[in-house]
Amino acid sequence: MKLARLTAIAALGLTALGGAALPATAAPSAAPATSTSTSTSISTVVSPQSRADDAINWFAARNGSTAYQGYCEKAVENAYGTTGVYASAIANWNDAVRRGAAHKGDLNPPKGALVFWNISSYGHVGVATGDGNFWATSVSGAIGKRALPYFSNYLGWAQPNF
Repeated sequence: MKLARLTAIAALGLTALGGAALPATAAPSAAPATSTSTSTSISTVVSPQSRADDAINWFAARNGSTAYQGYCEKAVENAYGTTGVYASAIANWNDAVRRGAAHKGDLNPPKGALVFWNISSYGHVGVATGDGNFWATSVSGAIGKRALPYFSNYLGWAQPNF
């Protein structure tokens, strides 16, 4: 009886949401996580280094692609398995500054850090590789890897806030 009632409540909840699931194209699936099992619970642990490697690999797999031209913030968010967190790269940077998380002008970002430029009203963002290079859109007109600072008006770096 309880199961039938829960099923009916869940169905009503879907109807209230329009009966539609979130679009499958909103973001790529999240990076694989490592799991630790015990007899009573399962917990998931994803190291920051693993997330950084996954984001860098996401860009490397798309090297030369023009699919994200004009959408650098979307690209870095997708590389980290999310989308729609910030409206633009400059909004992301300004939030990092507001939170006290921005490393202004620092050309030595760690692997996986987001690197920012003020090259337009939307700004620009990429992902640091930890060796003085970064991946981003708009590198010679496509996704590419270059040495920092590459673009003019380098702002600095911050750890991803997603």
